[in-house]
Amino acid sequence: MQLQDKVAVVTGASRGLGRVFADALVAKGATVAGLARSLDDLNDAKDALDDAFHPIECDVRDPDDVHRAFKKVKDDLGRCDVLVNNAGLGRFSAVEEYDDDAWDVMMDTNVTGLFFCTRAAIPMMKAQNAESGFGGHIVNIASIAGIIGNPGISGYNASKFAVRGFSEAIMKELREDGIKVTCLYPGSVETHFADEAGSSGSKNPMQPESIAATVVHVLEGPDNYLISEVVMRPLRPKG
Repeated sequence: MQLQDKVAVVTGASRGLGRVFADALVAKGATVAGLARSLDDLNDAKDALDDAFHPIECDVRDPDDVHRAFKKVKDDLGRCDVLVNNAGLGRFSAVEEYDDDAWDVMMDTNVTGLFFCTRAAIPMMKAQNAESGFGGHIVNIASIAGIIGNPGISGYNASKFAVRGFSEAIMKELREDGIKVTCLYPGSVETHFADEAGSSGSKNPMQPESIAATVVHVLEGPDNYLISEVVMRPLRPKG
């Protein structure tokens, strides 16, 4: 896909990986609709990226919010060529110590929110496929925790294994509609994620820009070419 003049929706776009994804897509000539709960942070991105960035306040855990956000994308931008399901969080704990609310917010954001956004984007992409023969591309940001279980992060593992299964299923379901689905599994990345999750993280993490470059690479493949999964790890995680 040539990203010039395409419309991309990025969830969790106000900071961290999502903000870097927005920067990378705009640099390729795309228009980005950035979804997040913090309108102030989204407006900071708007100040930096100007008219190529459209801030949309949205809690992906709320189906009504998601419906309104994607209606605004359609009304204002006319289409949705790319969806990057990036919004997510981690809560790390021994299994018997998991707090109910922490478990619920993690599942609701990482799994249910991803489902709500995917469901909202598909009708637009199917309509685009009917018009042009190519519908679009959905990129789900999972984690290395979606393929490897580890002690102390069982809930996070469960949420990201769910993303993996969902991604594989819809990849097979949507490919004949001209819609690509790719699931990415990053290892440690230098963001605030580890601090918020209650983890020390890797001593030598990957850079967000490297993950964004992989997203762009996956999106720019030929139409009849699908990279369905990508695993990314620091070469020397201990430095």
